[in-house]
Parts: sequence; structure tokens; C-alpha cells
Amino acid sequence: MFKNVAKYVALTTIGLSAVVPMVQVHAADSKRQNIVFWHSMTGQNQQAIERIVNDFNASQTKYKVTPEFQGQYVEALPKFLSVGGTSKAPDLFQSNEISTKQLSTSGMIEPMQTLIKKYKYSTKNLRKNILNYYTINGKLYSMPFNSSAPVLYYNKDAFKAAGIDDLPTSPTYEQVTAAAKKLKEKTGSAKLSILPYGWTFEELLANQNQTLVNNGNGRKKTATKATFNNKAGKNIMNWIKTNASAGTLVDYGTGANAGDTELSAFTSGQIDMFMNSSASLGNIKKDAKFNVGVTYLPRPEGTKANGVVIGGASIWMSKGKSTKVQKGAFEFLKFATSAKEQAQWSIDTGYFAVNTKSYDTKQLKDAFKETPILAAPVNQLKATKINAASKGALITAMPKERVNTQNAMENVINGKDVDSELSKAEKQTTSDIKQANEQAGE
Repeated sequence: MFKNVAKYVALTTIGLSAVVPMVQVHAADSKRQNIVFWHSMTGQNQQAIERIVNDFNASQTKYKVTPEFQGQYVEALPKFLSVGGTSKAPDLFQSNEISTKQLSTSGMIEPMQTLIKKYKYSTKNLRKNILNYYTINGKLYSMPFNSSAPVLYYNKDAFKAAGIDDLPTSPTYEQVTAAAKKLKEKTGSAKLSILPYGWTFEELLANQNQTLVNNGNGRKKTATKATFNNKAGKNIMNWIKTNASAGTLVDYGTGANAGDTELSAFTSGQIDMFMNSSASLGNIKKDAKFNVGVTYLPRPEGTKANGVVIGGASIWMSKGKSTKVQKGAFEFLKFATSAKEQAQWSIDTGYFAVNTKSYDTKQLKDAFKETPILAAPVNQLKATKINAASKGALITAMPKERVNTQNAMENVINGKDVDSELSKAEKQTTSDIKQANEQAGE
């Protein structure tokens, strides 16, 4: 009997020793202010964002950030808008750059500028041309986080085999087309892709210092019409038509999987040149079995490169949260955009480090030394001129504009008239802008 009692006591003691630490952890967590953070990162990007969250949670004992995946940006935004301004709204919310106009005027957001002033935070180390996208009338509305820009990728081995010199840092449309023709002569196949995608059109337009819409790209006051049916817009469409007519262009269409198909075609060697996000660089370098070249976005001959509009996403603070939640959320944002965290984030994901001091860290310097092509997107961003075109368009109708311009691009690839397609896309976008403005009471 005593043996059984002793055994029971021993087992109970062991059980308690296993349970008590868990209870202590939960007790510690219960004393922390929970910060709910909705995000849209998947795969290795989700792992990277969860690493930042875990690092923050381990760095202090006042707050606990809880990351919650809400689907892709197009799925997450309606979810937020359905609960914004209520107790069900998350404390922090990640959303892509083209939602800036809609969120900034929604009444559901606490402008980041308010928190910056309240907690006496300086943004001097955050890259200015990234801050500019999310700044409206001198007020920063959200915290830049995962930022990227388009670049031109090419297969250096294929170029060498065809007797083509590497592309210059800032190539022209004509140089890209000349290379595409030589690649076709060498291989007998089209090796260039210009994906019919509204984002690509916007970026090629901005690189010619041309705004997408009026009123300073919608930043001086509400945009009322599209402004891309002009020389710059025609330069883009005629470049597409030239390559399509020459048989040097591969068309992957406008379907939901077109971008993934194009990316796979490049890494597998089916095509040798295409434009894509700088955030894809890590995966491209990993998957490609050849030497990858990276250059700036191309421009028409005789036109100076203006630079690129920032892409990616930022993090927003919900309106109506308690002071304690606000402070904790802002502490996390400061941590997530610190030099060290942004350096590792950039290495893990391929996104830019939004903190300029990140580029002074050993980890990022070592990464650039090991993979020199990482410098091209960063240098392109540094060289970008700060003006209305590079700040990006501020319109709620951006998703519809992208459909309009991508349809025009696809139609031109298939032989339709440039002037007609561009005019039609501009008129439809103007109509979409007016409708969105009316719905918003603007």
C-alpha cells in the first residue's frame, strides 16, 4: 500500500513539474496585452513574419503579438472593411499598396502620423521614397513594411551563348528588343515575355515620369480622370507591338496563373527575359540553373529613367483601440522596422529593407557580397527621382484600372490597334474613377 502511495506521489510530483511551467507561461501571457495582427504572407514569407513576431514577443514582457493569416490581399481587405471600427477589428492589419486610398478615407484607420507624434518617433531612417507612397498631404497613414519594385531579369548564360553582351544597368526598350531578336535567331524561339499586367504598365509609365491620373497622380487632390493615353503610354504599347510582330514575344495571357507560369518559364529556361518584382529575386536565384542577370526597368531610347513606384504592402493601425493596445502595436511596428529586423527580413524574403541603416549591418553586407545581383533593385530605388509619377497613383479604382490596361496590352499583343486600345482603356478607367468617387462622396 505504501509503495502504491509513494508511486502515486512520485507520479503526481512529476506531473506537476511538467504542468507548472506551462501554467506559468500562460499566467505570464495573461498579464501581457495581446495585439492581434492580420497579415497576408504565405510560405517562406509567413515564416519570416512569424520570426519577427516571435523575436518581438521574446524581447519584452508587456505585449504579445498574435499573427493571424487572412488570405491574400484581395481576400483580407474585404474582411477588414466588414469589421473595421468595431471590437472585432484587428489591432494591426497588413494591406497592399493599392488599397491606400480606400483605407485612408475609410474612417477605420488611426493614421500612423498620429502615433509618430504621440510617441515622439522619428522616421528619418526609413527610406523616403517608400514613405512617400503612404504619405498623403504630409501625413503618413501606414507603416511601410514589405516593399518591392519591378526589375528586368535575364539569363546571362543564354546571352553569352547567343553572343550578346550583358544588358546595361538601365537598358532601353530598343536594347531589350535587339537582344530578343538575337535570342530568337540563335534558338528559333521567342524568349521575351512582357506580361499583360496593369502593374507593369503603371511602372513603365512612371519610369517615363508620366502620371497615371490627373491632379498630381491624385495626391494634390482627388483624381478625376486617367492620363495615360499619351506619348508615354504609346511608347509602352508600341514596344509590346514591335516584339509581338517580330515573333520575339511569348504571351502568357491575363489569367490568374499567368504570373506563376511566366516565372516558372524563366527559371526553367523556356524564356530568357522578363520583368517581375524584386521580391522574386531570392526564389529565382534558388530555382534557376543558370547565371541570372538583373537590371533596372527598361525605358524608351532618348528618355531618362525616372525610376519606379514602390509596390508591396504596409501595416495599418485600427481606429478606436485603447491606449495600451496602441502603444503595444506601435512598439511592435518600431521593432519590425528596426535595422536588424529589416535586414534579416530582406534576406529571408527578397523585399527591400525599409530601414536605410539595415544596409550597414553585417548580415546584409555579407548577403550582398555573396549575391551581388541583390544590389540592382536597391540601387534602382536609390536612383528613383521623387516626384508625382514615382509616388504612385492614389485612386480607389486601381484594381479596375489594372484590368483595363492589362486587357489593352493583351489586345495589342494579339494585333489590335495601339491608339484604339489605349484610348478605350483610358476612357474606361476615367469612368471607373468617377464611379468610385461618387460612391465615396468625393
